[in-house]
Amino acid sequence: MSFGVFNTAASGMHAQRVKMDVIASNIANINTTRNPDGTPGIYQKKNVTFETIYNDKVGLKSPSMPYGEYNAFYSPSQNEMFLRGGVFFDEKEISQGVKVSSVEASKEPYKVIYDPSHPDSNEEGYVTLPNVNVVEEMVDMVQASKAYEANATVAETTKAMITSAIKI
Repeated sequence: MSFGVFNTAASGMHAQRVKMDVIASNIANINTTRNPDGTPGIYQKKNVTFETIYNDKVGLKSPSMPYGEYNAFYSPSQNEMFLRGGVFFDEKEISQGVKVSSVEASKEPYKVIYDPSHPDSNEEGYVTLPNVNVVEEMVDMVQASKAYEANATVAETTKAMITSAIKI
């Protein structure tokens, strides 16, 4: 038995958890103007990039069918997908999930505010703050949470379907 659906859902849940961790770090450092060792340094917002995982390939071939019929059909005996009408694809990759390809610092400019009472303000009273926008981070957090929930629902639904099939 293949557990591809569970692996795909789990990879999505893991990727969204990493994204939520990065968002939490961005929000936690929204006003950080010093490095952990106390030296001056401004936190840079981090962005997460995902990449699709491809494991299998399916070859799609052109059958000798009359032109004019363009709907697809699957031939289990030959384990091939055909497109009627003579149109074909050489290979199609099948997605097996998602992975975090990178967590990189944002290239957005820093925020500069006027606050002469801030301990890290310059001679003119301006402070450079991280390029984190709390509203954007909260929207991203809701999106990541919903995507995580959707993957968990897929896993639960698949589990219920398998359990139901076993009872038959």
